[in-house]
Amino acid sequence: MPSISVIISTYNKPKFLEKVLTGYAHQSFKDFEIIIADDGSSEETKNIIQKFNRLISQDIIHVWHKDDGFRKCKILNEAITKSANEYLVFSDGDCIPNRQFLATHNSLAKTGYFLSGGHFPINEKVSDSIKITDIKSEDCFNKSFIFKNGQPLGKNFFKLIKNSFLAKCLDQITPTRTTFNGNNSSAWRNDIILVNGFDERMEYGGLDCELGYRLNNNGIKSIQIRNRATVIHLYHTRPYKNEKAIKKNRLIRQETLSTKITKTDYGITK
Repeated sequence: MPSISVIISTYNKPKFLEKVLTGYAHQSFKDFEIIIADDGSSEETKNIIQKFNRLISQDIIHVWHKDDGFRKCKILNEAITKSANEYLVFSDGDCIPNRQFLATHNSLAKTGYFLSGGHFPINEKVSDSIKITDIKSEDCFNKSFIFKNGQPLGKNFFKLIKNSFLAKCLDQITPTRTTFNGNNSSAWRNDIILVNGFDERMEYGGLDCELGYRLNNNGIKSIQIRNRATVIHLYHTRPYKNEKAIKKNRLIRQETLSTKITKTDYGITK
C-alpha cells in the first residue's frame, strides 16, 4: 500500500477549495500529503490553505507562482517535484472527494498502470447548495441529496453507486476510454518523472490526456475506475477556454499519438 501525494490544482476559487479540502480532511486513508498547485491565486486562497494546515495532521504544501495567464502545466510540474511520496493522485480544486477516495486509489494502485477515475459534474443550483456539513456527513454523495437539490436524472448517477461489486462491473463494461484525467487520476511518481511530467506548451484542453498518451507510449497501461472512485465536480464557467488553445493542444496530442513520443522536451526538465 503506497504512501500518497495528492496534487490539487487551483486558481482563485477559495470557497471551492475549502469544500475540497474538507473532503480530504475526512479521508479514511491517512497516509498522504497534499500539494496545492496554485496557478497564481490571491491571498484568500493562501488563507484557506493555512486554515487547513492547522486543522489536519497531514502536510499541506502550497506551490504558487505569479498569475501570468493559464500556466497550469508549469505549476503542476513544480508540484510534482515537491512531492515526497511514491504514488501521486491528481485532482482539481473544484472536485470534492468522498471518504473512501484515497483508500480506493491506494488499494487499486498497480505497478505498470495508472488509474483513470471519474467525476460527477453537478449544475450550479446543486453546487451552491452543498455546505461544509454536507461534505462531513457525506450527504452530498447521496443520489437523493443531489436529485432533491436540482440535478436532473442521468447516466452520471451510476457513479454514486455504493455497491463496490456493481461499481467494478460497471467499470469493466463502460465504453468510456481510460484516459488520464487531471481531476481524478493516479500514477506512480517515477512513471510521471520518466515521461517528464506535463507538457508546458499546453493550455486548456486535453493537457492531462496528452500526459496519459505518453505514459501509454512508455508501456504504462491504464485501469478504469470511474465508478469506483468519483469526485463531485462543482459548477463553474471557463473564461480561459478558447479555440486557439484547444486547436494547438489537439495538434500536440495528435503528434504524441502518431510519433509515439514517450518524453516531452517541455516538461519538468527542459
